[in-house]
Amino acid sequence: MAELQNRYDFMLLFDVKDGNPNGDPDAGNLPRIDPETGHGLVTDVCLKRKVRNFIQLTKADTPGYEIYVKEKAVLSAQQGLAYKALGLDAPAVEEEAPPTEDAESEDNAGKKGKKPAKKAKKASDGETVEKARDWMCRNFYDIRAFGAVMSLKDNPCGQVRGPIQFTFARSIEPIVALEHAITRMAVATMGEAEKQGGDNRTMGRKNTVPYGLYRGYGFVSAPLAPKTHFSKEDLDLLWKALLEMFEHDRSAARGLMSMRKLLVFEHDSVLGSAPAQRLFDLVHIDPNHGERPARDFSDYTIRVDAPPAGVRLIEMAA
Repeated sequence: MAELQNRYDFMLLFDVKDGNPNGDPDAGNLPRIDPETGHGLVTDVCLKRKVRNFIQLTKADTPGYEIYVKEKAVLSAQQGLAYKALGLDAPAVEEEAPPTEDAESEDNAGKKGKKPAKKAKKASDGETVEKARDWMCRNFYDIRAFGAVMSLKDNPCGQVRGPIQFTFARSIEPIVALEHAITRMAVATMGEAEKQGGDNRTMGRKNTVPYGLYRGYGFVSAPLAPKTHFSKEDLDLLWKALLEMFEHDRSAARGLMSMRKLLVFEHDSVLGSAPAQRLFDLVHIDPNHGERPARDFSDYTIRVDAPPAGVRLIEMAA
C-alpha cells in the first residue's frame, strides 16, 4: 500500500430535486436549514454515512474494508474482534483498591472513613490497547479514514484521529422547504379500520426541497494518514465513493440527488502549498436563472480560476 505524499483539499457540488437531502429530527424531519439565511444544510455525518454505505456495498466481505459504524452494529462487539483475532486479553476494568491507611474522606453523612485508592493500571494494558487500535485501523475502512472513539470499557481500543474531514454542505442560494399531504389507501390494524368506519385511507406528510445546489468541503491530511494506515488506494476509493454514493442511496424521500462535480486540489507537498480557503475561493458559482427560481443544475455557471504554484486542480464528474 502506497503512503500519501500530498495534501488534498476538495469541494463537493451536488444537488437535490424534489427531495429531502437531510432531514432534521428536531424539526419534524424538515430539510435542515440555516434559520438566519434560509440556506439549506447537509451535515458532515450524513455525507460520511453515504460513504460508509458505498464501501459496505461494494467491498462486502473484502478483508480490510469492514465498516465500524453501521446499522445495528454493537461497537463493543466490533472492538472485540480485534482482541479475538490477536488473542489478547481485554484490560481489567479499573476498580477501587482497599482503603489506604493514610487517607481519609468524608461521606455525605459527614462520617469519616478511609479513602479508597484507585487500582493501578498495568503497563501491558496500554500495549494491549495499542495493538487492538492498530488492528482496528487495518481492518475497518471508516476508522482509518474518519477516525473513531473506541474508549469503551469493554474491549477498549483507544482513540484514532482520521486524516479525512468533512464540513457541513450549504446550498448556494436559500431553499424553500415544502410540505405535502400524502394518502395511503390502507390502515395498519383492524381496530384502526373499524374506527374509521370502513374508510381505509390514512394521511401523512412529506417534506421536499424543489431544487437546491449544495457545496461542501473536505480535507485530506497526509501527516495523519500513516498513523491509521490510510493509503493512496484508500484515497482513490474515497473519490469513487463520493462520485457514486448517491447512485446507490436512492429513496423516494430523497428525490433526485446527483453528484455534479468533485473538485480536488492536490498539493505538491505533505504539508501543502496554499491555504485551503484561498483554493476554495478560486471556484465561482454564479446563478444565471434571472428572476425565476433555480430548478436545475444548468441554472448555475461554474468557473474555476487557475490554482497557484504547487497546487494541481483535478476535476471529477460522476
